[in-house]
Amino acid sequence: MKITEVSPFILHVPVTGNQIADSTHTISHWGVVGARIVSEDGLEGFGFAGTHAHLPGDQLIASCIRDAHAPLLLGEDARDRRRLWLKLARHPALQWIGRAGVTTLSLAAIDIALWDLNAKAAGVPLWKLLGGQVRDKVRAYNTDIGWLSIDDEALVRGAQRAVEDGFTGIKIKVGSTVDRDLRRLAAVRKAIGSSVTLAVDGNGKWSLADCLRFCRGAQEHDVFWFEEPLWYDDVAGHAELARASSIPVALGEQLYTADAFSEFIAQRAIHWVQPDVTRLGGITETWQVCEMAHGFRLPVAPHAGEMSQVHVHLNYAHPACEVLEYIPWIAHCFTDPARVEDGFFVLPSLPGAGTTPTQEAWAQYRQPCA
Repeated sequence: MKITEVSPFILHVPVTGNQIADSTHTISHWGVVGARIVSEDGLEGFGFAGTHAHLPGDQLIASCIRDAHAPLLLGEDARDRRRLWLKLARHPALQWIGRAGVTTLSLAAIDIALWDLNAKAAGVPLWKLLGGQVRDKVRAYNTDIGWLSIDDEALVRGAQRAVEDGFTGIKIKVGSTVDRDLRRLAAVRKAIGSSVTLAVDGNGKWSLADCLRFCRGAQEHDVFWFEEPLWYDDVAGHAELARASSIPVALGEQLYTADAFSEFIAQRAIHWVQPDVTRLGGITETWQVCEMAHGFRLPVAPHAGEMSQVHVHLNYAHPACEVLEYIPWIAHCFTDPARVEDGFFVLPSLPGAGTTPTQEAWAQYRQPCA
């Protein structure tokens, strides 16, 4: 499968309710910055990274795809996925200017597109190309009802509605003030009962002192995990929190390399591993992280199901993956969208990775690539 074309694209898709906020970010659109790879027989593969729809930043990623990575792929055999990943990830000039951030997001989009192309060529959904189905169901937990921008009463109503819709897991955002967030946590736990898992997510906002205080107050509410409690790269702080509290620590969506995960695991600073295929170097590196976690008997909960589409396939294919996040902002943009029924993600059925944009999404949300 000789590669004849590699081109970038950008979609900006509105989020639920026009605008949401966590402790660190306020956004109105989700950015889908991607790569389209065409083989000599006319097959197309699509992959993308996820952003906050910041057009100058998205154009940087698109230009990296077009100007830095695409020339290294033209004429190559698209079946050589892992060799091509190494060629791009370890290119001397490119790793000199960045081993994370823009270059990694570009690599992620390309790697996903290559896997999508290969699955289409084989006529199978990605999970089958990855080795087959290892579980009957993938449990979904609902984050989209839990934003800090939602007032207390609406938060409780949304959590109750999610449980009525079949979700057995809820996650709410924290990171405003400890007192406010403990009050909201208690209200949600009371509303959904004890049988539904309830996690919290700080998006890296708090200090260790705030986290310790929150964990003491949250102890009685059976918190499933505390996600990104501290600054993303603070290995020592996460390790200290993990030792001090019985609430499991989850993190990973802001880590860009398998080496970063390795350090958190080595320091016993993590209980739930949360790689994001669109921020690591695509499927190839995310699979490495899943294997690493599995070797240490740590469960994996990839970051966001529909916001990558690919994580549904990974959860069905890798034995370490146990649950998956539900934030349905962009699922409708793809020909084989991630879907949840009765609280579980549906097993994808069409060939590919589920990353092919619909014509409607292409027409409605596409932005210029400068």
